[in-house]
Amino acid sequence: MQVRRPRARTLDGHEVQLPSWTTFGAEDPLHERAVEQMLVGVSTRRYARSLEQLPADLPSRGTSRSAVSRRFVAATERQMAEWLGRDLGTLDLGVVMIDGVHIEEHVLLVALGIDADGKKHVLGVREGATENAAACTALLADLRERGLRTDRPTLVVIDGSKALAKAVRNVFGESAIVQRCQAHKMRNVLDQLPDEMKPSVRQALRDAYAASDADRARTMLANLVRRLRNDHPGAASSLEEGLDETLAVKRLRLPKKLERQLSTTNAIENLMGSVRQLSRRVKRWRGGKMILRWTVTAVADAATRFRRIMGAREGMTQLMRALTRHENSTPAVATRTKAA
Repeated sequence: MQVRRPRARTLDGHEVQLPSWTTFGAEDPLHERAVEQMLVGVSTRRYARSLEQLPADLPSRGTSRSAVSRRFVAATERQMAEWLGRDLGTLDLGVVMIDGVHIEEHVLLVALGIDADGKKHVLGVREGATENAAACTALLADLRERGLRTDRPTLVVIDGSKALAKAVRNVFGESAIVQRCQAHKMRNVLDQLPDEMKPSVRQALRDAYAASDADRARTMLANLVRRLRNDHPGAASSLEEGLDETLAVKRLRLPKKLERQLSTTNAIENLMGSVRQLSRRVKRWRGGKMILRWTVTAVADAATRFRRIMGAREGMTQLMRALTRHENSTPAVATRTKAA
């Protein structure tokens, strides 16, 4: 509704700011309403149609395409500044997951944390041209500056990228337990095989990853590498690269339900799906800053629907104990290496 703004001046002609109007103007719900409408799929062209109709004798304003767009940009820029500057020092995290999503020629890296209670927290978003070690290192370094503990053991779950693994070690050092996503590894191997071989190899990989312990799983995977090496060396090399890191969670001896959750990046893949779904509504991107704003908006909206990770009730306590054991053993390993 369009409202007439009262004006007041002093006797010598200077305008006076009315506290009541300043308060009224500051409590503007239209920014949040514009963001909410865009999130549920209302376009700027149809924004006015989505609102309640005013009586014909009441003038209205602020529902044009340009006005809605300005409100959306202002609200998402404020939200982006808040989200990318939050203090992370109060979070007791045991797990960090990192994954990327491609939007046009840009890659958005997203970091998700899981605390000791199994609750998920979006830690940060970083825009880059490629999913390389430099972009991931910059993301992790920013998280460290905002309070993320990188000096204690943390399970870091990533996709099959060697660049991400390198970046994690650059920032976390020996305290990182790197888990390569088993689902990504399976896809990378199967993509290099003929169609007739994919079912048998897929089942062999599933059987190995479902093995009762890490040593047996490693033996089964090593046998599969030898089986593929002569006729399909590309698939064999893909499976062999980072093989031990696909079994890092299994070595922690966690309950099966939690082990399945932490052996892949599925927990963050759902978050990235929300980003992809929202980004498909944009027909024309105007630079990396716009892409970053929309990505932060999508993950902030998805975070309101987060649930505790499956298996957390009985498994997160065991995970935190396993990380503590790793912390106690790491100095001894470093000492033996130095002495040797």
